[in-house]
Amino acid sequence: MITFRAASPADPDAHELIVEYFAERAAGFPGDYKPTLPGPDAFRAPDGILLLIEHDERGLIGCGAIRRIADGPLGARFEVKHVYTRPAARGLGAGRLLMQELERHAREWGGRELVLDTHHTLEAAAALYARTGFAQIEPYNDNPNASRWYGKPLA
Repeated sequence: MITFRAASPADPDAHELIVEYFAERAAGFPGDYKPTLPGPDAFRAPDGILLLIEHDERGLIGCGAIRRIADGPLGARFEVKHVYTRPAARGLGAGRLLMQELERHAREWGGRELVLDTHHTLEAAAALYARTGFAQIEPYNDNPNASRWYGKPLA
């Protein structure tokens, strides 16, 4: 069974997963990957949340977060960040469940749109975003690590 636990980025489990995520991204990134570790208050309700994914047999298997950013054309906008599942846990459906849980929180806090940025080399991530209702949009930020931007209306 998969469950979620809210955590601060300063929580040792959260920090470990975020560092793993950045290391995996850097290893496959074509160029100079420039990650920024989130501060301890980066995802505080009701403006954000960092969720750790736990599996009853496999333990801690991943993480993901949302944070409120400047309103977009649809109104209140939340950005999806740091979506990661450990390689041994991929294929369990945890990513889809995580995206649903993050969306639930965004809706609960009045979100009208979810957005995210990613790199075109992350094909499995792009497939997850498509399966969970995201479509490509125009860039909403200038993240040097991104080459694609996605959005999902929550209305």
